[in-house]
Amino acid sequence: MKKQILIIGGGLAGCEAAWQAAKRGVSLSLYEMKPQRFSPAHVSPDLAELVCSNSLRSNSPENAVGLLKEELRRLGSLLMAVAEETRVPAGDALAVDRQAFASLITSRLEERENLKITRIEVTEIPEEGIVVIASGPLTSPGLAETIRKMTGEEHLYFYDAIAPIVDGDSLDMKVIFRASRYGEGSDYLNCPMNAEEYFRFVEELGRGEKVPYREFEKPVHFEGCLPVEEMAERGRETLAHGPMKPVGLRDPRTGKVPYAAVQLRHEDSRGTAYNLVGFQTKLKWKEQERIFRMIPGLQKAQFLRFGSLHRNTFIHSPTLLEKTLQFKKDLRIFFAGQITGVEGYVESTAMGLLAGINAARMAKGQSLIIPPPTTATGSLIYYLTAPRAKEFQPMNVNFGLFPPLEGRFRGRDKKRALSERALQDLENFMGTQMNPDRR
Repeated sequence: MKKQILIIGGGLAGCEAAWQAAKRGVSLSLYEMKPQRFSPAHVSPDLAELVCSNSLRSNSPENAVGLLKEELRRLGSLLMAVAEETRVPAGDALAVDRQAFASLITSRLEERENLKITRIEVTEIPEEGIVVIASGPLTSPGLAETIRKMTGEEHLYFYDAIAPIVDGDSLDMKVIFRASRYGEGSDYLNCPMNAEEYFRFVEELGRGEKVPYREFEKPVHFEGCLPVEEMAERGRETLAHGPMKPVGLRDPRTGKVPYAAVQLRHEDSRGTAYNLVGFQTKLKWKEQERIFRMIPGLQKAQFLRFGSLHRNTFIHSPTLLEKTLQFKKDLRIFFAGQITGVEGYVESTAMGLLAGINAARMAKGQSLIIPPPTTATGSLIYYLTAPRAKEFQPMNVNFGLFPPLEGRFRGRDKKRALSERALQDLENFMGTQMNPDRR
């Protein structure tokens, strides 16, 4: 008899896990606390709500996250399919209309007859059945305390910051110009700065009043999502070599490359809203208006959403998880998504996909699967579960996680070879290890 599966959390990982289990014919329940209770960063009752950005990053298979997306497509990911249906212009990146994305995923899951969606907050782990914990980086305090007791250790945590969104109609397009770095496309809006404007802006970022940390919070940031004011404090040139680097951006008014540039990315398919790329922040809202309106072209910007910063909770996966994403102390429990220590939408989706497949296979009495370490999906699994000292930090997918190639490769040839090997190994894996009749 097939066992019941319970999935806790309706974010990206939970939704992907639910889809993978449901399409394998297993009866399951998905628990989501919205709209009964919202986290500090969520506002929509829909499942799979995107918070930090609407971008799923590069689509190129010569980029590790682009490769991961291709693997997910081949593995039948719901979220990747819906992302293609709701995408907005973003150069070689895959960006989506976040409202359409979440709404469509919600409706697709609601259509599954063997999937029941229950809108209540879960604070205790069920003692029976197969459980997938995909409660995300903003796990509610009650459930977080249960997980802390279950894992036998204190939380590790850091802070992800949210970038502001501005109304496209409030932008000064006489100053702002369309272009992508390195001359590839024109999907981004660019706000150019000369040296004087740039250094004045950096100075004000340093002076800006910030939302204070609570007494129990320790300000530890993930390097890929640093608050913009934190980057400015690291040095006057840090932003000019980071999110504000002007490489390949030539201002048509002057014919020259500006000293620095702020990029704006489509937030919706209509081009009515744009987010400030890389401008996650903990500045107070009034300070955001004051300082960000110093950016050329944004002097009259209307903010549709201000930036903010929230805590992100994750477990010490090397100690706690098997490569199947099972909890070592209770193998009927799986963890998925950012709570495992991966960072990013696509990475979270990948962990949800694997947890959902393995939960379904366990329910049907089949052997569980582990993707090869040479694949993008497998490289993340091996990173999460590799033995290490107590220090463990969240990780985006990157080619540095992959086993070395045989032979000598450099640059793009190396990336291309890693991608080709990954996709070939994935196809072999799907043809053998993922056979539904394999016990």
